[in-house]
Amino acid sequence: MTTIFECEYQGRRYAGTGIPEPGAPLTLRPVQDGWYRKALFEGGGPAALATALEEIHDTITVDPGSAGLRFLPPLLPPASGDSLVNGFMGTHRSKFDRPPAPDEPFARPNYYLKGPGSWLRVPGEDLVVPHEPLWLLEEPEVTLVWVNDDDGVPHYAGYTFGNDLNDIGLHRENPWAWTPYAKLCETSVVPHLFLEDPPETATGRVTIERDGAKAWEGPFSCGADSIFQRIPDMVDHLLSYPLLRHPGTVNYLLLGADKASFHDGFRIEDGDRIVIDVTSHGVVLANPVRYGQEATDTSWSRIRRTVPM
Repeated sequence: MTTIFECEYQGRRYAGTGIPEPGAPLTLRPVQDGWYRKALFEGGGPAALATALEEIHDTITVDPGSAGLRFLPPLLPPASGDSLVNGFMGTHRSKFDRPPAPDEPFARPNYYLKGPGSWLRVPGEDLVVPHEPLWLLEEPEVTLVWVNDDDGVPHYAGYTFGNDLNDIGLHRENPWAWTPYAKLCETSVVPHLFLEDPPETATGRVTIERDGAKAWEGPFSCGADSIFQRIPDMVDHLLSYPLLRHPGTVNYLLLGADKASFHDGFRIEDGDRIVIDVTSHGVVLANPVRYGQEATDTSWSRIRRTVPM
C-alpha cells in the first residue's frame, strides 16, 4: 500500500512517502501549498501524488521526535475555508435487519456537515468535546479525501482513517434535531494518505485507556464490506451538490462507523485516551479526550448586561 504524508517542520511544509517505522529517521521533501493539485488534476489519480513527490530531489532527514515537527491531516489547505469535514451516519450493515440485495436501489444515508478542515486533529493531540457531554462515542471510520479543481470537478486523492468522536447521548435523545449538536466534537485523522481505492476490508481494535490502564477494548470493521450502501453511490450523490463542489475545496468524507463502546455500556470520560489500531493497514490513531470549558461569557451576554433591552 502506497502512502504519503505531510508535516510542518521549523516553519516550513514538507511531505514524505511511506509509514515511518517507530524511531526511524524521516526523509522529507519541501513542498508548496497545493503542490498536489497539478498531479491530481492531470488525470493520474492518487498514484500521481507519489510520483510528484519523487520528482522533488531536495530532501532533509529529521528525527521523528524533533521539536517543531507536526504531522498534518492529508492535503489540508492552510486556509480553513478551503476544506470541509463531512460524514455519513447509519451506513453499517450491523444497523440493518437484512443484507443488501445485489441490485439494491440507492437510498441516501443520513448526512452531516461537521465543519472546516481546521477542526481536524492528528495522533497525540487532544480531542476537545463540550464541557458536559451526555455520552461520548468513538467512531473509527474510513475517510475519503477529494479535491475540487478550478472548475469545481472533484478528484479522488485517496483515503485515510478518522475518529468521529461525538455525543451519541445527545443524538439518542433527539435524533431528528440534535444530531448536529452531537457532532460538535473534534475529529482526528491518521496523517497518512493511502493512494488507492477505498478499502474493501479495514479492521482493527479500539482500546480506551483510563489513568494509563485499559478500561475498554473491542474490535471494529469499517471497510466497504461492512457498509450497507455502495461507496460510489454515496460519493456520487453527495458530491453532486454544488456547494460541495466549490473550486479548490478539499472534502474529507467520513463513511460511518459500526457499533462501539457505547453499545457495550461504556462511558468515555474526561482524560481518557482513545487508541484506534487499524491493524489491517498498519496505522494507529491515538488521542486524549478533554472536556471543554463552560462558556461563561458571550458577546450577546455582554450586550444584555450593558444595554437596556
